[in-house]
This record gives sequence, structure tokens and C-alpha cells, in this order.
Amino acid sequence: MDREKLQAIARKYYRRKEIKKILLSQAKNVEVVAKYFDKFGKRPDILEYESDIDNLVSKGATSFHCSEELWQNPLELSTELKQDQLDRLRIGWNLILDVDCKFLEYSKIAAWLLCQALYFHGIRNFGLKFSGGTGWHIGIAFDAFPSEINKKKIKNFFPEGPRMIAGYLKDMIKKELSLRILENSSLKEIAEATGKKIDELLDKNKEFDPFNVLEIDTILISPRHLYRMAYSLHEKTGLASIVIKPEQIKLFHPSWAKPSRVYAKPFLPEPEPNEAKELLTQAFDWKAKKERKIELRKKAEEKGKKVKSMKIKKIDERILPPCIKEILSGMKYDGRKRALFILITFLRSIGLDFDEIENKIREWNKLNYKPLKESYIVTQLNWFKKQSLRLPPNCGFAYYQDLGICKPDSLCQKIKNPLAYVMKKSKILVKEKGKERGRKK
Repeated sequence: MDREKLQAIARKYYRRKEIKKILLSQAKNVEVVAKYFDKFGKRPDILEYESDIDNLVSKGATSFHCSEELWQNPLELSTELKQDQLDRLRIGWNLILDVDCKFLEYSKIAAWLLCQALYFHGIRNFGLKFSGGTGWHIGIAFDAFPSEINKKKIKNFFPEGPRMIAGYLKDMIKKELSLRILENSSLKEIAEATGKKIDELLDKNKEFDPFNVLEIDTILISPRHLYRMAYSLHEKTGLASIVIKPEQIKLFHPSWAKPSRVYAKPFLPEPEPNEAKELLTQAFDWKAKKERKIELRKKAEEKGKKVKSMKIKKIDERILPPCIKEILSGMKYDGRKRALFILITFLRSIGLDFDEIENKIREWNKLNYKPLKESYIVTQLNWFKKQSLRLPPNCGFAYYQDLGICKPDSLCQKIKNPLAYVMKKSKILVKEKGKERGRKK
């Protein structure tokens, strides 16, 4: 769309009372920058009054962009500020997942799977909006996160925190995203549409990598990074960045976002306290495991060996770590959902098949102070059936302490993960059994 046409649309569109109201509702404690078709206005800047919007639009502003970070006073921002000065000025950050893709149908699949992943982590209060182009923004307000975890102040965990969470969620949905895209298009069709060779669409295992055709930005999450505000216009399409419900994604059509059809509603709903704690905790754990895996691979390469996965041949109640025994005795307080995640990952890791896992989970659920709904358990089990094997969270994270199930014995001091406890305990029992046989002879 050309400049003059878009600016004419913008003058009429931003004149609407409900549009100005929704823009101002997003402007609290954030840096807001106007864009004049192909270039941004001055930084830092803020929006306080409807007249601020009127003034910028009269000068040719076509869209408004705001920071993910929350600031005490955005006008004090400067490129000359050092990290510790930025940390003092920052009061938090909103998580914004940016699904970027030239193909709307592919980005719709990715956005839907990300929404399902958030539901999986117990998050209900998040926002979803069409970017105005061919992508999506999914947002979680900062108040959904704990103020501190693993002795780290979350307000200063930027951009590392959002990057880590985005990376974790990418890894979580990758397999299903690949399958869903290939259900709609063949590799040949994808290659023709993207202008890439088929080999360029594959990963190192020669399998289709969906992130070769779309991206969930992690690298672009950076200090003072801006994103298009909800109900701001998009310069290339002239469409508005509208908010929709997750269940509307499949039916969504860009015509919904025509400025004349827009009905404004809030983007980031108010969350429950600590609603995103489980997501953050699991992202921490995923990062630690990933780093550990890289470390092991490097060591193995140095020795000329490959890293081999562990396999438990025989399951014995005596080899279970104290934390797992505590969970299996039933949760006496809150934390059932996190405990369920630990149990499923642990039981899979020691070699149980899903029939055995389901039986064990249902037995456990009856012992809880308040059983989880059957529908929730079925949803979690079905999700894990589709995922590759994952280890339970490492012992060093707050997961076990928060649940009140960390009651270490002497062996716990020597391990970093409940699965390692099983391996060491199994060897100890085998040795003890061998000694006992020797004494009998």
C-alpha cells in the first residue's frame, strides 16, 4: 500500500474513540514509538493522552509500536545507559512470542500449537493477535511470572528469559508442527513456494524442519525491542493487528482485520498470580538439560564415543528416589499438576509403557487431597504420547522444594536427576545381592 493512501486510512481509523482507548491501555509503563510509513519516530517516547495520538497521526504516523519491557519512566531510557542502570529502571517484561512466516496457513498452525502448549502448562490468561501481515503475536503479562526463581530476579531476566521460553516452546511443538504442515503440503510444494531446494528444508537427520519456513523469534528478542501494538495498522497490508480467541485461528481470514470492520478488545488479559511459573520452571530445566547434553556430546566426541541413552531393564520400588515416593503417596497440598508432569516424565524415563503409566497415574490421583479431573489427566497423557522422551526436572531446580517433596537421603547428594538416582540405586542393589550370594556359598 502506498504512503498517501495508508495515511488517509490512518487519519480516519485512529480518530475512533475505542481505538485510541485501546492503544492507551497498552501504553502504561512501556516505551511507545510511532512509525511514519517506512521509518520510526523519536525514541524514547510515550503515549499518555488521546491528544498524543491525534498529534502523531496528524504528522503522518501510520502505526504504533511498544516495548516488551516495562519501565518506571520510559522517558529516562537512553542508548548510553549501562546494564545495571537499565536493570534499575526496568520493572518487568511481557512475554511476546512472535510467529513470523510468509505463509499465513503455516503461521496459523504454529500459533495454534503454541496456544495449546500454553494450555498444557496451565496458562489460560494470554493474548493472541494477528500481526496485520502474515504472522501472529502471543502475549503473557509479566504478573503471570513469579518475582524470583532459582535466586534470579525475573524482572532483570531479559532478554534471556523470553528467549529461553521461546526456545523451549519451539522445541516442544517442532515435531507436531512438522507433521501438521506436511499434512497440508508436500516437500516439493513447500520448496516451490519458498524458492528453496528440498535439501534446504531438511535438518541434519534429513527430516523436514518447519523452522526453515517459519520462525518463532528468539534472537530478535533484545533490549528495548519493539512490537506492533494491538489495533495498530500494518504498513504493507493496511490491515489492523486485531485480537482474536485461539479457537478462531483455524477460521481466521485477513478480511477480519480490515480497519472498517475492527472491534477493539484488550490484548493482554490480567493473569492469575504465578500462572506462568510452571512454564518458566520447565524452560529453565529444558535449558539446563540442553546445555548438559551439549557438554556430554563434546566430552564423548573428545573420547571418540557417542552419547548413549540409559535403559532400565527391571523396575523395583526400592530404587525409587525419595521425591518420587513422596509424590506417589499422594499430594497433600497444591501442586498436583506439577507433580503429574514429574511423574509422567519419570515413569517414561525408567521404561514403563503408557498402559502402565496410565494405571499408575490413576492410582496416584486417588491418593491426592483433591483428585485432578480425568479430562486433564487424559489431555496430559495424550500430549506426552506424541512427544519424544523427556527426563524429569533436575534436582537443583525449585520444582521439588516448592512442592515440599524434596527429602533427600545420602544418595541424593551424589545425583542431579531422579533418573540418575535409579541408576545408582540399581547398581548398589545388584552389588549387595552379589555379596549376599557370596556369603551363602
